[in-house]
Amino acid sequence: MRLGEIQDYENALNGLQLENSGQVTKIASAVDFSSRGLEECAKRGANLLIVHHGMFWPGLRPVTKALRRQLKFAFENDLAIYSAHLPLDLHPEVGNNVLLMRALGFEESEPFFEEKGSLLGRRALADVALSELIKRLEKVVAGPVKTFPSGSKNGRAIGVITGAAGSEIERVAAEGIDTFITGEAPHWAAIAAEELGINLLLAGHYATETFGVKALAAHLAKKFQVDWEFISLPTGL
Repeated sequence: MRLGEIQDYENALNGLQLENSGQVTKIASAVDFSSRGLEECAKRGANLLIVHHGMFWPGLRPVTKALRRQLKFAFENDLAIYSAHLPLDLHPEVGNNVLLMRALGFEESEPFFEEKGSLLGRRALADVALSELIKRLEKVVAGPVKTFPSGSKNGRAIGVITGAAGSEIERVAAEGIDTFITGEAPHWAAIAAEELGINLLLAGHYATETFGVKALAAHLAKKFQVDWEFISLPTGL
């Protein structure tokens, strides 16, 4: 998979977003680019920060205030920034969706849900009690799961799209999914779940997107024989 071959949202700018002097001795990963993330990266002795939501996510903006401070800190501490958004959601080995599926106990899953020319999510056929699935999910994300149990008491077609895919519930249901797991959703999605007769499980935007950056950092650290750390900075969403 090549980053340039995956269409993404305009502000994703996948790949190396900021280069350093060229030396990487330790890798850090985080879900989001932020001042705290940069500070933790430097504090832990890392000089490459891998993120899912990069430095240009808010859009084109002047290099003032927070962005100026962030860039100044990165240059002073010789930090490189690498971002991967949709490619890290859909990757078949280190992607958020496949890894969340595996963490839930579904080793066999297949891609589904086309977004920008790629199959973004994962689905699995199963026969698992909804109550059991919720318990597993709460354990995996280490937190509460907002549940809208509007479908069957047993999940048989489980769909996972990490992040903020709740607004796609109608498209997901049209693909035969009866239990949909994502991070967050707009208000109207709760009503849509009821009307569609589908179970909707919201496990948190942040919590569902920690898997990929961890796996990618671990993969690169092993390949290049350097250490790595995950920087946990939950947003509460």
